[in-house]
Amino acid sequence: QVQLVESGGGSVQAGGSLRLSCAASAITYGLNCMGWFRQAPGKEREGVASIRTNGGSTYYTDSVKGRFTISQDNAKNTVYLQMNSLKPEDTAMYYCAKGLCPFLLRGEARADYWGQGTQVTVSS
Repeated sequence: QVQLVESGGGSVQAGGSLRLSCAASAITYGLNCMGWFRQAPGKEREGVASIRTNGGSTYYTDSVKGRFTISQDNAKNTVYLQMNSLKPEDTAMYYCAKGLCPFLLRGEARADYWGQGTQVTVSS
């Protein structure tokens, strides 16, 4: 069983920045992608950004390209999401996920493991 522990959420004004972290408790061979998803009230969970942990391929949803950056520290089994130029529409619960790359690198919310979520609130 793998636990994903997120941190770094909070409240910021529009134009501000936040950095999310997700630490995985174990390595899972075969589940080579980690990513960030978000879900706002009344909306479906959507893929924000994902990364292949053994190769570096990435996925970003169009609305965050140029503003968000996903990165990893394999020595720490940790993935980060640097979020710049935040907008009110980025407000959501952000979830870390670990799973198969064919799904995560397309932004599909099909993961084997999920974190508990961290709230990001952007005010105008």
